[in-house]
Amino acid sequence: MNPTSIVDSHVHFWNPRRLRYPWLTANTALNRAFEPADFFAQALPVEVEKVVFVEAGRAPTQNILEVDWVEDLATRESRICGIVAHATIERGVGVRQELEALSRHRLVKGVRRILQDETDPGFCLESVFIQGVKSLAKYGFSFDICIYHYQLVDVLELVRRCPEITFVLDHIGKPDIRGRELAPWMAQMKLLAAFPNVWCKLSGLVTEADPAHWLPEDLRPYIQHVLDCFGYKRVMFGSDWPVATLATTYPRWVETVRAAISGASDLDQSAVFHTNATTCYRL
Repeated sequence: MNPTSIVDSHVHFWNPRRLRYPWLTANTALNRAFEPADFFAQALPVEVEKVVFVEAGRAPTQNILEVDWVEDLATRESRICGIVAHATIERGVGVRQELEALSRHRLVKGVRRILQDETDPGFCLESVFIQGVKSLAKYGFSFDICIYHYQLVDVLELVRRCPEITFVLDHIGKPDIRGRELAPWMAQMKLLAAFPNVWCKLSGLVTEADPAHWLPEDLRPYIQHVLDCFGYKRVMFGSDWPVATLATTYPRWVETVRAAISGASDLDQSAVFHTNATTCYRL
């Protein structure tokens, strides 16, 4: 595999001087600007060919402003090739005006409405939320799922009810890697992978492990299980930069994934690092 042909399916940029990010208040290590020049400098010596920007938790009412800002960044950094934007899916059919506005932005390929912080069981199974997800079909948008592992039960039902939507599971469902727990995550991931419209990102593992002391062998059982379930055609590399900087350098994460899949064919390795993200997000 050409080590330079990497498409990163999960990158964030933010600038607290431009937009409001309420979640950064309690995250002093991340509460500053992280922009494309920072990313590509920190990625070296890895050559990243393309990146997909994923919404970065700005104030909900600023989702279109975030897209405008990232598209402006893309005029100066052509390697920004796709955007996964925030949308208030819980508005049901009322989200269509938002989706209509997002559809006028050529880089928007999908949406994300973070679920991991919802404390109400069944939040994503409310009829109005299901209506919102189904509304994505008209625009050809995918839906990124960001959850903790204990929310997988609800996600399985969400996916079952929306067979027409392409789903992308962020951060392999955030299993408890630090606690070395595999069950019931393993069984639920196998069930999720049985739906052909679901893809999975190899991203965010290092911050679910022990950020200061993780070793590649801590992550291998999780990476291998994802590949066993989804195969090499529906798994894509992602960095979750700059959140991942709390636990790793960019080159170390790339090398960790590369080592974990080193036994695969060149074609399969290229699929994980390049082809799958390009296909899924229509870059």
